Amino acid sequence: MELADILPEESVVFCTDETSKTNVLKMLAATAAAQTGQSADDVFEAIDNREALGSTGLGNGIAIPHGKLPGLRSVSAVFARLTHPIDFDSIDDQPVDLVMMLLAPLGSGADHLKALAMVARILRTEAVVDQLRAADTPARLHDVLTRRIAKAA
Repeated sequence: MELADILPEESVVFCTDETSKTNVLKMLAATAAAQTGQSADDVFEAIDNREALGSTGLGNGIAIPHGKLPGLRSVSAVFARLTHPIDFDSIDDQPVDLVMMLLAPLGSGADHLKALAMVARILRTEAVVDQLRAADTPARLHDVLTRRIAKAA
């Protein structure tokens, strides 16, 4: 699995208006719903339920909210760069400006874990994070994210 397989360019966005974790998650849920055919409310509920177990804010301004949905056919991702970092209850108490949401079908334990590990590995790479923060278009964000996988292969 490569990030390009689960992250279409239409699922990469700039988030300029959202000022709370809940609103960012709702915006990501709406974006995911448009890509997957799932209900935005169902996507948000799955992500919000996972967040209730503990924040997915990893530190260094990065969060990877994730969840599982019945009826989803494959792992799917949505990425947002936030113009205004928000409190995400991250482990380092720093605000978040890079968010990669992952969705997986129920019963997709291995694929879900592989996708989480892949995304965490990409977003731990300082050069990639710097390029994401410097990117000025969704297309450039997508290129940075998907090119990183191609170089690692």
